[in-house]
Amino acid sequence: METDESRELLESLPELQADETFCFDCNPQVPCFNRCCAELTLPLTPYDVLRLRRHMGITSEEFLNTFATMRSFPDTGFPLPMLRMLQGPGEPCPFVGPAGCSIYEDRPGACRCYPLGRGTKMAENGVAERFFVVREPHCHGFDQGTQRTARQWFEDQGLSEYNAANDRYMRLMALVRATGKPLEARLATMSVLCLYQLDKFRELITHMRIFEHVDIDAARRAAIMEDSQAGDVAALNFGLDWMELIIFGKSQGLNKK
Repeated sequence: METDESRELLESLPELQADETFCFDCNPQVPCFNRCCAELTLPLTPYDVLRLRRHMGITSEEFLNTFATMRSFPDTGFPLPMLRMLQGPGEPCPFVGPAGCSIYEDRPGACRCYPLGRGTKMAENGVAERFFVVREPHCHGFDQGTQRTARQWFEDQGLSEYNAANDRYMRLMALVRATGKPLEARLATMSVLCLYQLDKFRELITHMRIFEHVDIDAARRAAIMEDSQAGDVAALNFGLDWMELIIFGKSQGLNKK
């Protein structure tokens, strides 16, 4: 998921062609280990948050209040939580220690992607991708390592589920951006609930009897309401469809009754 700042940064970096390889490895033996995990400007996607708060065993509200600073995309009005660095020397990531990342299995997509950047835009056949190499002065990961293409790196880092969810969100934001008008305040607030607070979104679904107003089968209803990571993914997909429906009156993945 790109911000205006990240989009400008990507365009200034060397592009990696689809069949081109790069050499990189990161592990405790690399001299700069953990150095890239500080002073970060790191946006969190809805999929990042659902994985992180599950990993930590806390509610989405607790996670956002403790670990994120809320901003918004100026061109669309959609929420943009930024991971909050610890105060003090070096401003380290709250999840990193001497042994490395404490939430490694559920680390954000941007961390998995590094040292590559992924630029995306909507295309006729889905999402068009471009890949860029991020070389920071302190990084020794390029000194030696494994040769991989961008797609091989993404596969190694388990990015397919992250990218699938983030691309769906990007599509919704692209639709709003095309109108030339950011979301009004009430829709921006609702998007926080429907996309970043899936546990509270389930409460809203029950309280507002949302399933009674849309054409949705029993299996999908059950999946959305399941209190699990798989259930969160189903709820996020529904949340994206629901937001599209209430913003535009129609949705590619959901129909009104």
